[in-house]
Amino acid sequence: MAAIYSLYIINKSGGLIFYKDYGSSGRMDTNDTLRVASIWHSMHAISQQLSPVAGCLGIELLEADTFDLHCFQSLTGLINSQTCASVFGYSYNFVSSIVTFKGQSFFVVSEPGTQLMDGLLKVIYELYTDYVLKNPFYEMEMPIRCELFDINLTQAIQKDRVALLGR
Repeated sequence: MAAIYSLYIINKSGGLIFYKDYGSSGRMDTNDTLRVASIWHSMHAISQQLSPVAGCLGIELLEADTFDLHCFQSLTGLINSQTCASVFGYSYNFVSSIVTFKGQSFFVVSEPGTQLMDGLLKVIYELYTDYVLKNPFYEMEMPIRCELFDINLTQAIQKDRVALLGR
C-alpha cells in the first residue's frame, strides 16, 4: 500500500491550485477535491482566530477516524509552529501540511503511521519555489501547469515511498 495518497496545494484565498492523486483507494471527483481544499483552508483560518494562545499559526495536528492532519506555518515555511488545535481521536490517513508566507498551503494525504511528513513537505515547497515561482509564465494564485514541477514532484514522492518502505 502506498504511503502517500495525494497532494493538495491551496492558494491564499482557499482555491485549489494543484492536486495530484498518488493511488488513494477512494478516488474523488473534481468537486470533492475542491471541497476538501476549501474545508482545509477554512479550518486552518478559523483555528488561528479561535485559539486562546496569542500568535497561533493554525492547526498543527488533527486526528480523525479516517485521517490525521499535520500542519505547520512560518514566514519561510520551514519552522514548526506551536500546537493550536485539539487532537481528535480517529485513525486511517495522515494529512501533513505546510503554510507559506504567501498564503499557499501544502498538504499530503498518507496512510496511518507515515513518519517524517514535515521533511517531505519541505522538499515539495522547495520544488514549488524552484519550478513554479521561478517560472516566468506562471501567474500567482492560478492553477499550476508546470511540467518540470510535475516530473520532480513525482520523483520526490517515489523517493519518499522507497525510503518509507525501507525502514
